Parts: sequence; C-alpha cells; structure tokens
Amino acid sequence: MNKWIVLLLFSLEASAATKIKIGSKNFTEGILLGDMATLLVQKNNVEAEHIQGLGGSRVLWDALRSGHIDIYAEYTGTLSEELLKNSQLRNLKDFETELLKLGIGISRPLGFNNTYAFGLKKKLAEKMQLKTMSDLRKNLELKFGFSNEFLARNDGWKAIQARYQLPHKNITGLDHDLAYEGLRSGKIDITDIYTTDAEIARYELVALEDDLNFFPKYEAVFLYKIDRVSDDIVASLNSVHTKVNEEKMSAMNSAVKIEKKNSRSVAAEFLNTHTAQTGFSQNVSQTKFGLFVMYTVDHLKLFLLSLIGAIVWGIPLGIVAAARVRAAKAILGVTAVIQTIPSLALLVLMIPLLGIGFAPAFFALFLYSLLPIVRGTYLGLTTIPLALAESAQALGLPYKARLRFIDLPLATNSILSGIKTSAVINVGTATLGALIGAGGYGQPILSGIRLSDTSQILMGAIPSAILALLVQFLFDRLEAYLTPAGLKDSL
Repeated sequence: MNKWIVLLLFSLEASAATKIKIGSKNFTEGILLGDMATLLVQKNNVEAEHIQGLGGSRVLWDALRSGHIDIYAEYTGTLSEELLKNSQLRNLKDFETELLKLGIGISRPLGFNNTYAFGLKKKLAEKMQLKTMSDLRKNLELKFGFSNEFLARNDGWKAIQARYQLPHKNITGLDHDLAYEGLRSGKIDITDIYTTDAEIARYELVALEDDLNFFPKYEAVFLYKIDRVSDDIVASLNSVHTKVNEEKMSAMNSAVKIEKKNSRSVAAEFLNTHTAQTGFSQNVSQTKFGLFVMYTVDHLKLFLLSLIGAIVWGIPLGIVAAARVRAAKAILGVTAVIQTIPSLALLVLMIPLLGIGFAPAFFALFLYSLLPIVRGTYLGLTTIPLALAESAQALGLPYKARLRFIDLPLATNSILSGIKTSAVINVGTATLGALIGAGGYGQPILSGIRLSDTSQILMGAIPSAILALLVQFLFDRLEAYLTPAGLKDSL
C-alpha cells in the first residue's frame, strides 16, 4: 500500500515535468506578471502552468533554484539585498554574471521600478505634517503594521529602523493585502506599500519620501532556469523590455484589484496592445463552476491520500507502541512533537525537501495526521478491560490471532475516533496547501483575501466546512457499523 502511494505521488510530479512552470508571489502584481510570463511561453507552442500565489520571495527563489519552477518575476532590489545578499550588484551585467553561477538567467527589465515605501492616509499625513520617513521620529504614537515578509527581510523594517533611528515599538505583522484594510479602518496608521499598488489611489494614500535613500531600485525582471527555458522563450520574455512603466503597471493592478477583472485577461490585453506580438487570448479558459470542480478534486486528492497514508502507518505504529513500552515513549513522543509544529510551518518545512505542489503538502498533512491515529490505536489497545485481556490469554491464542480477533475489534471505537479527528483536522489544514502550490479550497480563499472578494473566500471556506461536517457524519456512521454488537449495548 505504501509503495503504491509513493509511486502515485512521484508519477503525479513526473507527468508535469515537460511543462514550463511559472511561479508567482502572493500579491496582485505578482499574479499579473506570472500570467504575462505564462502567455509569452505559450506563444511559443510550449505547454505552461502558472502556479499562483506561492508566498514571498524566498519561497519562489528556493523553488527556482531547486528546479520546481522554471520562471518567476522578481525585483532587482530584492535580488541584491535579500536573495544574493550583495549590495554591490548595480546593473544588468552584474546580475547576469552572479546568477549564471547558479544556472539562472535574467531577462531585461520590464520597465518599471516598484520600490517599497511607507504609506499612510493623506489626511493623517497632512494633519501630522509627515512628508519624509525621518519625520516619523517625532510621532511615537503612530501604529505601524507591516507585511510579515517585510518584517523579516534584510532590507525591511529592522534595517530601516536602524537607518532612520526610529524608536517605535507598536509594530504589527500581517498580510500585505490586509494591511490596506487596516489603514482604511484605522487599526494601523502606516504600512509598507509597493509604489505601483492600486490601493494607493483607492484609499487616498501618500508615500513618505525616502529622504536617506535607503531603498535601492526594485526593477521588475523575469528570472528563469537556463537549462529549462529555450532561447525562443527568453526572446519572448525580453519582448516586454521597457514596455511596462509604473503608470501602466498600476493601471493593470487596479483593473484586477478594484475593477475585479480576470488577471489573465488583463495581461493578455496588455501584451496585445504594447508588444510586437499579437493574438494573446483574453478568454478565461475555465468557468467558475469549472474552477470549483478543479478545487474540489485537488482538495479531495490531497485530503484522502494523506489520510490513507496516515492510517496505513498510524495504526501499525499504535500497535507497536501498545506492545512495547520503550517503543511507546519514542513513537508517541515523536508524533506529539510533529503535532506541536504549526501546520503552516510544517508545510513550509517540506519545501526544501520536496519543492512545491502536491508532494510537500501531502507529506506535511500525512505527518500532521499521525498523532490522533497513533494515540487512538494505542489507547484502544492499552485500555481493554483486564478481565477480557486475561480471558483472551486463557484461550491460548497466539499474539497475532488475539490481536486480530479480540484486541483490535475491542479497540475499534478508539481507533476510529483517532481517524475521525485526523480527518476533520486534515480537511481544514489542507486549505493551507494552496500556499505552496497544492491547490484545493485554499486557492479561492487566498485569492479572495488578495482581491478583497468575499464571494471567492466563501467559495473555498463553505465547501471546506461542509466537507468537514460530511466527514464527521460518515465516520460516525462507520463507527456505529463497525462496533462489535457486544459493545454497542455498553456504550
């Protein structure tokens, strides 16, 4: 059984090996640039897959270096300051030389500089006479809310705080898109913004002047695996050189984020209008129902296979733990430690080992599902009434026969309870798989958060909740069916 699960996992990964995989960061501009790269690749009659919303720069960079994606859009400032950690890289030639050592190529700049800035409401800036970032030193009561990535970056909050000598301590970490809602509602006063964000105009924000010139240039480029991407595809990526300025990029962001247009359609319209190539289709290939079916299939595949794997391993581990005292401490201890790791962290920890997509999400969920099953089996076998256990021994049955015909049937309720707990937890946790490209109901939830679209959030949240209730119901029925008749009267 285990063999077939592993073979299935790797066959699923191998089936996509011939595709060019384009990754994108989890914000609107990243999705748009990912769509643009996907269309440019497909223009060369090459199959391409866009894996959306994979998180921050580090996740995409590691995925590119390991070969789990082939192309993604990055910014030169992030490359020099955060990824390559070499602030001496100044021009395209410098980047080409450094990246070549890693087997990575870089396209010509797309044409816009999307730098970081500190943004706040225009009215607040006027009221407190805030024009530069140095002015923040005089206003200690301001509430700062920064994206979690910005808080952790080498060119992020800590470095800025040191450079500008900012003593503020009231700092909140949150998702980049949710930060704008925080500004709107007044929960925070200042956040990190990208200068091409559509929300700047929408919420009447201003960007404080970087008067100490802390931020480098963040020119948009495409990074690609040299051994995976052909010269023709590179030429297509370079066809966008200088075509996208800040105004155009901001307009595309606004079309998706504010006007709720499909990102692929917006990207296709731009390429048809502003590049020498034409014929990029603006039609969205899948309907909402088609997308829902895809999300459901992905979620069920992830949930069922990881649960089956946990059952196949968890019950035998529980049996061993019940039979051997020393083994019990090790098995229960290790599975308990795994359970204490936050589910999101466990998913991310799988990336260096298995890359992105289905495989790392499967193994993370498999590990996360083990403890309830192992513990349920262990408790079921070790809490059998002494009289029943002694009666079984008196019959002179071998251990395996006693286990099969007496102990396991008596432990059925406890084992099923553990499986049911794992299953319900697994359904909800599987939504986080979308953060590493595994799809499922987490995909519309993430898109809805990014686009401030409640209907998309509900498109993922409601089916996930219904599935959890359905799983609960089915396991309750299964427990009633499998419980030995002699035990039902005592329950």
